[in-house]
Amino acid sequence: MNQPVLGRRQFSVGLGAAALGGFQLAHAQSEGRIVLGQSAAFTGPAAQLGVQFNLGAKLFFDQLNAQGGVGKRTVEIRTMDDGYEPDRCAENTRKLIAEDVFALFGYIGTPTSLAAMPIFTKEKVPFFGPFTGAEALRQPFNRLIFHVRASYYDETALIVRQLTNLGLKKIAVFYQNDAYGKAGLDGVTKALTELKLSPVATATVERNSTDVKAAVDKLVPAKPDAVVQITAYASAASFVRAARKAGFGGTFYNVSFVGTQALADELGKDGAGVVVSQVVPSPYQPSRQITREFLEAIKKGGDKVQANYSSMEGFLAARIFTEGLRQAQGSGRPTRESLITGIESLGSQVISGFPVTYSATSHAASKFVEMSMLTGDGRVRT
Repeated sequence: MNQPVLGRRQFSVGLGAAALGGFQLAHAQSEGRIVLGQSAAFTGPAAQLGVQFNLGAKLFFDQLNAQGGVGKRTVEIRTMDDGYEPDRCAENTRKLIAEDVFALFGYIGTPTSLAAMPIFTKEKVPFFGPFTGAEALRQPFNRLIFHVRASYYDETALIVRQLTNLGLKKIAVFYQNDAYGKAGLDGVTKALTELKLSPVATATVERNSTDVKAAVDKLVPAKPDAVVQITAYASAASFVRAARKAGFGGTFYNVSFVGTQALADELGKDGAGVVVSQVVPSPYQPSRQITREFLEAIKKGGDKVQANYSSMEGFLAARIFTEGLRQAQGSGRPTRESLITGIESLGSQVISGFPVTYSATSHAASKFVEMSMLTGDGRVRT
């Protein structure tokens, strides 16, 4: 099903400035509000991931607050820009915790989240809904980390299954040279190994770079049937264009972290046929309850938020977090410990039509994955 025509990069970036506004240095918690801390990319080549996730989450929380919040407490997000760089993310995390945020929420990326992990683990601060599917944040189990999305193993298993079912077995991997890229490469390799196959070639790109020449020169001569890309939208788009120019006639597959709408915007007509795995329901199909709620919230908010997969994930994460917060509240003021046990107590249930499962021994809510395809006019089809 095709999505409606939506705003482009200029629309998104303008909203991003609003998402960054209002960062205050005051002590975070007060009797009447719950403040969450988010370090994410709001500038640089991965900015649309942070911008859109934040806008979706804020859309939910703003409307929740207008209805009285949770236990008469509002929920707010305090944002800090890390540019998708681990060192900046670590410093932001220290600052947010020093300002006594209640929990950390919606961090973007694997290397950044891993840089924050020893800091929030030491300080015992919950870490909810990171925009990453890396196993390093799932195993070994850390009771402070709560995942909404499926893992990269789940995504890459479906990608490999779809490709091999189509008879496409010569699969190359173009991956970001960091913890995220290696997590995706591990997933593809694991899925291929189970079929007694292996990648025909691999090549890397540096984080926040679009210099893909060396990768093209290495992968295209291997003549793969398909290239699985484990990177963000700017470098992914650069590789698609350069590989096609070099004569590659195969298909391109991406995991959800790429940023689907941002990739479609970057590629335009060159996006036709590019495939992206998704870990949240389509934001364009109102047959699903969470999508109806999301689209209705956008309309109620004055159509200031773009409906895309990244903003949908932020909205969904905020929706599920709120259910955990309601459990944490009990008869008094919620604490970090009561938030952890509150989310765990959600168990297996369906929230706005989206199945989740939390427990005291598993904080990975979902294994939902489906495929989508870009069209040549900047749209996404599922």
